[in-house]
Amino acid sequence: MTPPTLLFALRLLPPIVAVALLTPATSARLAGGVAVSQEQVPGQETGTGAEEPSGRSAEQPLVVVAEVDGIIHPVSAEFMIATMEQADARDAALTVFTLRTPGGLVDSTRAIITSLIAAETPVAVFVGPSGARAASAGFLLTLSADVAAMAPGTSIGAAHPVSGDGQEMNETAAEKAASDVAAYARSLATGRRRNVELAELAVTESRAFTAGEALEAEPPLIDLVVQDVDALLAELDGRTIVRFDGSEVTLRTAGARIELVEMNWRQRILSAIAHPQVAYLLFSLGSLGLVVELWSPGAILPGVVGGLCLLLAFFAFQILPVNYAGLLLILFGTILLILEIKVASFGLLATGGIISLLFGSLMLFESPVPELRVTLPFVLPLVLAFAGITLFLVRLAVNAQMRQPVTGTSGMLGQQGLALGPIAPGGRGQVSTHGEIWSATTTVPVTDGALIEVVGVDGLVLTVRPLAGAVQEGRDP
Repeated sequence: MTPPTLLFALRLLPPIVAVALLTPATSARLAGGVAVSQEQVPGQETGTGAEEPSGRSAEQPLVVVAEVDGIIHPVSAEFMIATMEQADARDAALTVFTLRTPGGLVDSTRAIITSLIAAETPVAVFVGPSGARAASAGFLLTLSADVAAMAPGTSIGAAHPVSGDGQEMNETAAEKAASDVAAYARSLATGRRRNVELAELAVTESRAFTAGEALEAEPPLIDLVVQDVDALLAELDGRTIVRFDGSEVTLRTAGARIELVEMNWRQRILSAIAHPQVAYLLFSLGSLGLVVELWSPGAILPGVVGGLCLLLAFFAFQILPVNYAGLLLILFGTILLILEIKVASFGLLATGGIISLLFGSLMLFESPVPELRVTLPFVLPLVLAFAGITLFLVRLAVNAQMRQPVTGTSGMLGQQGLALGPIAPGGRGQVSTHGEIWSATTTVPVTDGALIEVVGVDGLVLTVRPLAGAVQEGRDP
């Protein structure tokens, strides 16, 4: 390996190692460090006679706030768990998660909820801002929180499980999965003293609820409807909550110092990769890189970049609801486009490859949640670009095959030269062509000095014919 190539490979190690450290479970789906920035809120003195939660000082309270926007997967689970651990370590009064999600993995959701229930610091989940939703896995996270709040115009629910590969489950498997998640939702609702019946219906019948419906239910599914996090903290100040283990804690959030917690660079990169459009783009670039490498072996860079993109895409495929029929169609289409380079099919293989790529791309991610699918307006330009680049390579290959040979026996055909003496039909003579003197024969009389064209090659003897009887005047003897 040359030094520049070695340096390039070393730069690629951190993302690959990061991917290797996160191998998510993909059994079923429901449709590190952290960077901290501080936001100081105008302080207010807490009353000296107020009851403080156990282990909390009488100083200005600390509230840790984090935002979770996207699919619930191992990366977001790692981030939320680390945030709760940090809040415990800093003796915070409250942890607040602003949640917007279309769903995610059951295993990741359970890991988050397990840490949430065991956390020393009370945890509030706020579904906001207005227009957001916490569907599927987000519903279970909201249900499990010490404080569940929603902004006006938001919704929660629709928590029916789907298979991990995006395929429709058979009746028995679907019933088992739904029964398991429904029992989990009932246990959470019971532990949090929330509406058990509606929690079960959100799973078994994919029911969804607006903020008003969730609050007005009897008993309610949530605790508060507020406009934003500031309003939530104002409402919670002095409120006594009952934790999952039955203990009571009085929250002190007035004048709290708010610390905003964000994902670190590694978590942000891996979380972005786990988006369906990014995963599809990486898979397309990886396939194209391999096609270019096969067309021009030894180019190295297309193969390295293509392999890296495919590895990252396969990491995302472990998280997303991938339809393997769609994946196979994409691979089949790529193979057809590669064969078009090697086989002269007059465009039939390329046409079949483009059609296979298009349908495979549309089928790649199957989910009832729009955020977990790729749409035709996104897929079509990529497929056309992929096909266009491949067909351009095909054109170069065809032009190379149709180019007139310039070496060997075939390279002599059609060459013009000069007769170095008269050549009778069936006889032998000498001609000068291609910068060389050759023995030649003919079926048509050739005069001395005539311009000739090579029409055949037999070993070291050329078969020539005169060119319209032209004679080269004044040739050297």
